[in-house]
Amino acid sequence: MKTFFLILSVLYISFGEVLSTPPQRYESIFNFGDSLSDTGNFILSGALAFPVIGKLPYGETFFQHATGRCSDGRLIVDFIAEAFGLPYLPPYLSITNGQYPRHGVNFAVSGSTALDPEFFNSQRIGQLLWTNDSLSVQLGWFKKLKSSVCTSKQDCDNYFKKSLFLVGEIGGNDYNYAFFARGSIKQLRAAVPVVVEAITRTTSALIEEGAVALVVPGNLPIGCSAVYLTLFPSPRKEDYDKRNGCLKAFNAFAMYHNNQLKRSLETLRQKYPQAKIIYADYYGAAMQFFHAPRHYGFFSGTLKACCGGGGPYNFNNSARCGHTGSKACADPSTHVNWDGIHLTEAAYNHISKALITGPFSTPPLTS
Repeated sequence: MKTFFLILSVLYISFGEVLSTPPQRYESIFNFGDSLSDTGNFILSGALAFPVIGKLPYGETFFQHATGRCSDGRLIVDFIAEAFGLPYLPPYLSITNGQYPRHGVNFAVSGSTALDPEFFNSQRIGQLLWTNDSLSVQLGWFKKLKSSVCTSKQDCDNYFKKSLFLVGEIGGNDYNYAFFARGSIKQLRAAVPVVVEAITRTTSALIEEGAVALVVPGNLPIGCSAVYLTLFPSPRKEDYDKRNGCLKAFNAFAMYHNNQLKRSLETLRQKYPQAKIIYADYYGAAMQFFHAPRHYGFFSGTLKACCGGGGPYNFNNSARCGHTGSKACADPSTHVNWDGIHLTEAAYNHISKALITGPFSTPPLTS
């Protein structure tokens, strides 16, 4: 009997160590994407003269000052870096010659798209773009920086074997710009294969450059965001999900994109069996707290923005967060939505945990 309990104790200790320590240790992270993961490139690019994300209340929760992040604090990429014991990723545009950080770089730019600006110009909505630094531009930055990271193929292979590549979230803005220009869901569904192809093409290019472990996230449930709920209200109760109040049609569209992306990644896995291509289910991870907000500490609701200028969902396009007429709530940690478009640090924290230790990365991120 003593032997039996001794074996149980050893198994318990060993299992606990597996849960608490990720088996795979990455030494660097390279991130591509948009405002969900931008740590300062948009501000540094000078895309706008006085962007509101460059001042408080943005950044108030963790950094106590604005950093160029579109939230009150840390983002998913920040929590992933913390999980692997790495410093926060510096934005690419902050790097000067000879100062390349070995722990990785962030290429994401707020407002960026998977498709190049020419596509949006052809659709006559190019004037809506925040930036021209699309995914292909970010890939170009990586290739330019690569020559200062490693000097030979073997050197690069050894370095990138210990690196994690985050390809997104990206693609959300491709749809946002079109939806905000009053494009219909039916019209936008036709663009999904083109957007997905751009994402998988970049993922393929990174593998060709030496990437071994890549995380490719899907889109969040846009039907739960304050901006969509405000701009696209419906008089029909059946258009809203009874469980959470989100717009069903827009969430179904996000799921359509995600399903197309998952299929495309499966094809990519067959082409590159040597690579670990991980699909990150941002949608599923987020729906946990949209369905049961109080369980996750969101006592102020999930659909109303913490920072805004009034209205049913506290999103006012004439008084967006950081603009005159807006103000931030007293405790962002009780809110899911930060500014009507982006989430709070608290929400991003729950999503990152669901990806790192939960069932929302396929295959598992830490296996």
